[in-house]
Amino acid sequence: MSQSTSEDTHPAFQRIVVVGGGAFGTALAQTLRLAGRDVTLWARNSAVVSEINDRHTNSIYLPDVTLDQQLTATTDISVVARADLVLLVTPAQVTRATASLLTPHLPPHIPIVLCAKGIEQASGKRLSTVLAETISAAPLAVLSGPAFAVDIVRGLPTAVTLACTDATLGAALAATIGHRNFRIYWSDDVAGVELGGSIKNVLAIAAGIVAGRKLGASAHAALVTRGFAELRRFGIALGARPATLQGLSGLGDLLLTAGSPQSRNMSLGRALGDGQSLAAIMAGRRSVAEGVATAAAVVDLARRHALDMPISEAVHAICSGTTSVDAAMAGLLSRPFKAED
Repeated sequence: MSQSTSEDTHPAFQRIVVVGGGAFGTALAQTLRLAGRDVTLWARNSAVVSEINDRHTNSIYLPDVTLDQQLTATTDISVVARADLVLLVTPAQVTRATASLLTPHLPPHIPIVLCAKGIEQASGKRLSTVLAETISAAPLAVLSGPAFAVDIVRGLPTAVTLACTDATLGAALAATIGHRNFRIYWSDDVAGVELGGSIKNVLAIAAGIVAGRKLGASAHAALVTRGFAELRRFGIALGARPATLQGLSGLGDLLLTAGSPQSRNMSLGRALGDGQSLAAIMAGRRSVAEGVATAAAVVDLARRHALDMPISEAVHAICSGTTSVDAAMAGLLSRPFKAED
């Protein structure tokens, strides 16, 4: 699929609103400016909006980064009424509420690209289902893959997957969003792209716990490998294609998120492994670690489908306070030997 450049605009999707002023939303807004689009960023935080407009920075979420001077921000959600395309980049657990905010202002049939990674804890539903229940007329795509916000905003080479059941729309969205250093690979497996991006956050917490407990590189490799087996088993049971789970939005994202302290979920796991409480960790953070809420949803769904998910179960038990890190580790290490496949 050919990639667009700043000189090769796509008139149908020229005016884009990014909903969500955190690190990832700001990074996507910046990369869309690099792709030559007219971009407005919506955020709840008026201080973030003022700083982006006045100083072209977002020091709360992306310190030491200068943003494009043509990127504008607003707290007025009605801005989506003038959009050709909306990127929804608010946290997974507020997707339903944010979509409800959009509904009165969004023109019919304006595409929405979901960029959060998670499963709604209250319902166990994928975010695309949540959005379809809230804004039923909107064409939908999902953007996910191994991409840290700080790498995107600095224009470093990144590759992600865009999933859309409509091939023509998917190709147009990829041409709109992508550029030379932000490569888009298209898929029609929406379930696979969503599930891979969700479960890897749970596994990244587990990888962080291993690192925080200083259990060594061998244990980390074993955890990530067996974690991927869980991701694949879970994804296939819920309708994902195996090839999708082995791609950028599954294995690729797991390798990044479970292998770098830049990851919010892995760093949370490291702190848990180091003996800090979840409440203390969350109290000191502005950004959301999606894996905590997703772990609860994953475990519930796994039980409904009779799936063996011991690593995810352990993460949920630790995060919910029903077991200690040491007890969870002991439980995993005492499991009976079995065939790898």
